[in-house]
Amino acid sequence: MKKYTDDIDRLCITPETSIHDAAERMERNRFGLCMVVDTESILVGTVSDGDIRRAILNQANMEQPVRKLLEIKKGTAYEQSITGEIGLTESAYIEIMNDRKVVHLPLVDKDGRLRDLVRMMDLVPAIRTPLRAVVMAGGKGSRLSPLTEDVPKPMLPVGERPLLEHIIGNLKDSGIHRVNVTTHYKAEMIETHFGDGSEFGVELDYVSESEPLGTAGSLSLLDQSDEPLLVINGDVLTDLDIRAMLQFHVDSGAVMTVGVREYDVQIPYGVVECEGFNVVSIDEKPVKSFFVNAGIYLLHPTVRAHIPYGRRFDMTELMQILVDRKLPVASFPIHEYWIDVGRISDYERAQSEYAGKDSGK
Repeated sequence: MKKYTDDIDRLCITPETSIHDAAERMERNRFGLCMVVDTESILVGTVSDGDIRRAILNQANMEQPVRKLLEIKKGTAYEQSITGEIGLTESAYIEIMNDRKVVHLPLVDKDGRLRDLVRMMDLVPAIRTPLRAVVMAGGKGSRLSPLTEDVPKPMLPVGERPLLEHIIGNLKDSGIHRVNVTTHYKAEMIETHFGDGSEFGVELDYVSESEPLGTAGSLSLLDQSDEPLLVINGDVLTDLDIRAMLQFHVDSGAVMTVGVREYDVQIPYGVVECEGFNVVSIDEKPVKSFFVNAGIYLLHPTVRAHIPYGRRFDMTELMQILVDRKLPVASFPIHEYWIDVGRISDYERAQSEYAGKDSGK
C-alpha cells in the first residue's frame, strides 16, 4: 500500500497542545494542517492554517489548547473532519478533494485511526498556483544609505544571494511562475542579474517607472489579466505560505487581502486611567498590540480599475478607496518569518538570520 507521508507523527497534535505550539508545528511541516488525535490515534479533528490565523485576528490566547478551536467548529459545516478511507485509489482521493473543495485528506482505517495524509499536490504535482506576482523593486532605499548608493535595495546581498533572489525563490517554490518586477532606481543592475528569469525558474517581465509611482501606481501599467495579483514589496523577506493566503483570499470573498503582522509597542510610562478627576487604575508600562501592514497584498482583477493610470499612488490609498466604496478588504495575519529590510538595523538582523543558509535554497 502506497505511503504518502513518511512521518505522520510530525503532523499530529493532541487536543491539549497549545494553539501557539500548533502554529509552530504547522510552520515547520509546511503542510498547512495539523491533525488532532487521541491516545489511541483516533482522529478527533483537524486544525488548519485558516483556524490559526483566525485565532490571531481574534486576539485569542495562543497558550490555550487547540480543543478550544475544535469547540468553535461545533454545530458548523466544519465540525466533522473530511477524511478518506485508507487503501482507495488515487482517483477516488482526487474526487473526494474536488467534491469537498479541500487540498488535504487525512486517511483513516475502519476504526477511525489516522494512518496517512494525502495532498492534492501529491497526486497532481504539476498544478501551478493560479496567481501572477508583482515585486515592487523600484525604490531608492534612502533609509539604507550609504549601502544603496551604488546598489539598488533589492540587490543588497542577504546571506549569499540578493534580497530579490530570495523573494523570487519563494514565489517559485509556491507555484508562481509569472512574475513582474517594477524597476526605477538602477534598474539595469536588476535586469542584468535576472534576465528573463529562466535561470531562476520563473518568467520575468519588467515594468519600468520613468518616475517613482508609489507602492501601487505601477500596477496601472500592467497588461490586463483575469488572474488574482499578488503584490509584494521588494524589501520584504518572509516564509509566508502564499497558497494559504490565496485560499484565505478566495474563501473570504474579498476584493483585496492585506497581509498583516502583529506588532507590540511598550508604553515606557505607567498609563493612568481616569474617570473625571478620579484615578481608577494604573497600568505600569503596558504592552499594546497592533496589526501593521506587512507589504504583501492579494488583489482581485477588478481592483485595478480603482488605480489611476500612470501617477503616484500608494497601496494605503487603494485600501482606503475600497473601504470607502464598501468593497470587502480582508486582513491576513502572517505568523511565519517576516522582516521588512528597510533600515540598516533590519538589514543587519536579516544578514545575521540568513548567515550560513544554503545559497541554493
